[in-house]
Amino acid sequence: MNPALILIDIQNDYFPGGKMEVEGSVEAGLAARDVLSLFRRRRLPLVHIRHFSVRPGASFFLPETKGVEIHETVEPLAGETVFPKNFPNAFRNTPLLEHLKGLEIDHVVVVGMMTHMCVDATTRAAFDHGFGCTVVHDACAARALTFGDELIPAVHVHKAFLAALGSVYARVVGAADLLRDFPR
Repeated sequence: MNPALILIDIQNDYFPGGKMEVEGSVEAGLAARDVLSLFRRRRLPLVHIRHFSVRPGASFFLPETKGVEIHETVEPLAGETVFPKNFPNAFRNTPLLEHLKGLEIDHVVVVGMMTHMCVDATTRAAFDHGFGCTVVHDACAARALTFGDELIPAVHVHKAFLAALGSVYARVVGAADLLRDFPR
């Protein structure tokens, strides 16, 4: 296995005080930091993905705001790859696919936010591009959603999307299990 870590949208607007706070963002950020530390220690490839909202009327991830910055828990080091994106799927209109292929990556480990949006879209796209995928469930976070007049709690949204990803698209594991069992 030749893995790379993809850190999706772990940005200030998703954290307390941000314009689109995500339930569990602090805990997910800390778990993502642990996974990032593993990849850094082993000098394995990693890519930070940073979303910029460009659609009219967008209220968060606005260019040139503090909210669009990558959160301090996983702040990129000098020389680490950071790709901007404007869509949920981190492969769409970005150099991510070419970058991973250039490194001969065959497996991606995915962490980030939001489970039901960008993590889901990117993981499915990675699978469709032929990558093996692992999603670190506690290094991801979601928001509550509504369906009709029913509120779906964030924890249920998170689990439902992870269950769907785990059925075909990815191996879904906790950070502690990944850190303990990661191939040497």
